[in-house]
Amino acid sequence: MEINIIPTSQAEHLAKRLAKKGLKVVFPEKNREGKRYFPDGEVYVKISKAEKLRGRTIVSHSGAPNPNDGLIELEMILEILRKSKAKPIEVFFTYFPYGKQDNIFEKGETKAAENLIRKLADYYRVSKIYVIDAHFWGREWVKKYPMINVSAVNLLTRSALKDYPEAIFLPPDIGSERRTGLELKGLEKKRIDSYSVKIKSNEEFKRIVKGKVVGVIDDMVETGGTLISFYNQCKKCRAKEVIALVTHGVLLEGIERIKSKYSKLYLTNTINRKEANVDITDLIFKTITKWR
Repeated sequence: MEINIIPTSQAEHLAKRLAKKGLKVVFPEKNREGKRYFPDGEVYVKISKAEKLRGRTIVSHSGAPNPNDGLIELEMILEILRKSKAKPIEVFFTYFPYGKQDNIFEKGETKAAENLIRKLADYYRVSKIYVIDAHFWGREWVKKYPMINVSAVNLLTRSALKDYPEAIFLPPDIGSERRTGLELKGLEKKRIDSYSVKIKSNEEFKRIVKGKVVGVIDDMVETGGTLISFYNQCKKCRAKEVIALVTHGVLLEGIERIKSKYSKLYLTNTINRKEANVDITDLIFKTITKWR
C-alpha cells in the first residue's frame, strides 16, 4: 500500500530525509506571498492534492519549538484530510506537545494530553497515533486509544556505546523508569518547582556508579533541572564520567546547561535542533513501513 507523508512545518527536516528513502512526501503549500504565516501571525495551510491521495496518509508532526502554532497547523491539515477521500489517516508525533500535562494533579486542571489524543481518534478518525518516547506512556488512559509508543532508547544507547563501550545506563527518576524499563536504584527525586529538582542518593547508588561511566537516559530536557541534579549526585558518588542520552531537546537553555556539565550529550532530532547528533529517520521509516 502506498504511503503518503504530510509534514507540518516543524517536521519538515525529517520529512526531507524520509523522501530520500523513497517515501512520497506531500509538503503543504504556502500562501500567495510564499509564506506559511499571514502578517497577523495566523497559520496558513493548503493541500491541493488531498483528494488525489490513495493508500495510507501519515501526518508527521513535532510539537516543538512552537507547540501552540504547531497544533493549529496539525488540526488544519487533519481537517482538510477528513473532508477528502484520504483514508486511512494516521499521525506520527516525533515529539508530543503537552505530554507532561498527562494527569490531574490539582483541582481545576485537565488532562491536556488525553484531550488531544481523544480528539484525534474521535473527531478526525485517526486510525493510528505514533509517538516517540511519549512522556505519558504507561498511564492507564493510554490503553483506550490506538496508540503506538516508539522508543528511541536502543538507538541512543547504541550511539553512546560506540564512544563509551563500558557505560552503564540509569534513569533519573520514577517516570523515566516507567517509560524506559530501566530500574531506578538508590535515588529519590523531589521537585521543588518548574525549574528546580532535588535528588538524593544512598549507599546503593554510590556502589553502582563509583568509578563507572554513567549514562542517564531521559525522554526530554527542558530546563535541565532533573539531569543537573542527577549529574551532581553521580559526581558526589565518584562516577568516572557522566553522559546524557535524551530523546527530545525541548528548550535550548536546558540543552546548554547539560552540555556545560556532562561529558557528552546524545540528543535525537525529533525536534529540529542544531545540537542533535542522533538521527531518528531510520526509526521512523522502519516503524511506519512495519505497519503496512
